[in-house]
Amino acid sequence: MSQQQRDRADRAGEAPPELPAYAERVLDVADRIPPGRVMTYGDVAEWLGEGGPRQVGRVMTLYGGAAPWWRVVRSDGVLLAGHELRALERYRDEATPLREAGRSAEGHLPRLDMRRARWDGSEGADIADGSGGAAGGLGGGAAHT
Repeated sequence: MSQQQRDRADRAGEAPPELPAYAERVLDVADRIPPGRVMTYGDVAEWLGEGGPRQVGRVMTLYGGAAPWWRVVRSDGVLLAGHELRALERYRDEATPLREAGRSAEGHLPRLDMRRARWDGSEGADIADGSGGAAGGLGGGAAHT
């Protein structure tokens, strides 16, 4: 069910249907990502130990409107098509590391600096070191999509 459908159900006084269990787990991970950090779709799936990037992407598309959707990203750092400007505003507000477009890419939007912005799911991971932080996350920065 989309966010709009849930909003309509709320306005109509109806209880929105429960989210599928997998969707709840994906959204819980998205909610845990600290401001200024990101996880890839594959990182989220790996952290959960189930599904894959496409399943995570589908959950974010269907149910992620109320979650910090801009923190679950493509592994290449390209901003989400159709939502680039909204996401870019959030990244700048949160001081998420970006790689500005070069002169030859005039008119193009920046990308996320994945080396510095990627979060491995561990508590207290430091954005400055780019390593993802302590053990217990994704093994110091997974290379998933």
